[in-house]
Amino acid sequence: QVQLVESGGGLVQPGGSLRLSCAASGRTFSNYAMGWFRQASGREPEFVAAVTYSGESTTYADSVKGRFSISRDNAKNTLYLQMNSLKPEDTAVYYCAAYQRGDYDARIGSWGQGTQVTVSS
Repeated sequence: QVQLVESGGGLVQPGGSLRLSCAASGRTFSNYAMGWFRQASGREPEFVAAVTYSGESTTYADSVKGRFSISRDNAKNTLYLQMNSLKPEDTAVYYCAAYQRGDYDARIGSWGQGTQVTVSS
């Protein structure tokens, strides 16, 4: 299994930007699709974005399209989520996840513990 540790969360004003990172270890990072999910207080977890093992294909939730960008650096075993034009409704705990294979049409195999993102003026 892969171990995942998120970082980069914090407090940002509406319209601001933030970049989250997810450091992976424990297995060959480049073999697996990676994704970001989030959970707002009192709500169910929701999908945010995912990227294939090669980084050549990405997908996004409608709520973040055009504002968020997922990427990965396989040489550094790190996943990123660049968040721009942040809105208060983006406030949530953000989790990175490793899928069970290289494409994101698969089940999640491992989860990180999450990092808090708060968007407020």
